[in-house]
Amino acid sequence: MKNYAQNVYSRAAQFEPAAYAILRIAFGLILFTHGLPKALGASHGSMGDPMAGSIHLIGDIMGLPFAPQVAFLIMLLETVGSMMLVLGLATRVIAMIFAGEMVGISVALGPTWPWIDRGIEYPILMAFLAFYMVARGGGRFSVDCKWGQHQR
Repeated sequence: MKNYAQNVYSRAAQFEPAAYAILRIAFGLILFTHGLPKALGASHGSMGDPMAGSIHLIGDIMGLPFAPQVAFLIMLLETVGSMMLVLGLATRVIAMIFAGEMVGISVALGPTWPWIDRGIEYPILMAFLAFYMVARGGGRFSVDCKWGQHQR
């Protein structure tokens, strides 16, 4: 039985690099769906103007200066940065910036936890995923690996 379990584990482990690439790509694509409406000025779910919503969150809720400029940078992160994650390009740097964004969102929206009440459970999950990508890098199936920025 022990040999069977080791064999199953060994076979499953060979798929880990592809599974991680899928995780990284899904993470990037999900974040892209938040940046694209801001870039296009299109509605996003129940939010008629997501860029205005971001400016409001940054300026009025978080009390940060230069809210329109910061919102523009966030839009760039969520469009260009998310596509960089999909490709596995500068993965650690981009993931660290996304982790910071998710922590900032959690601070701004907290302490409400349930997502259904506009809570922080998903931004916290996304922050932990981003921190994992910081630690893990781009993975085998990434531009980072092709350029020698990640060990196979």
